[in-house]
Amino acid sequence: MSDTTQLVMAGKKMLVPRLLKRLVQMALAVALTAGLFFVVIAGNGYLTGRTTFQAGFQAWLAFVRRPDILTTMVATAVVTVLLVYWQRERERKTGGSGRPSL
Repeated sequence: MSDTTQLVMAGKKMLVPRLLKRLVQMALAVALTAGLFFVVIAGNGYLTGRTTFQAGFQAWLAFVRRPDILTTMVATAVVTVLLVYWQRERERKTGGSGRPSL
């Protein structure tokens, strides 16, 4: 089995080590989660008229910088990516039927 795999980013295909690809996928998952939190936290204050956009941004930044929140986002991304790769590897070994292929 090859130790490298394709990573497609911005329409470009690159041959990279599997570990690097997984790390990029995890970082992307954390960034998307942080972006979703931004929409919820900053948008909530802005739409209710209680705070300005800048205050909402500061509230989001304070939230995302909390170690427990950041750890939860990273742990969720790691577990999700590893689970997907583990399931994909099992499907290859079993031929997709759930039973080992003969």
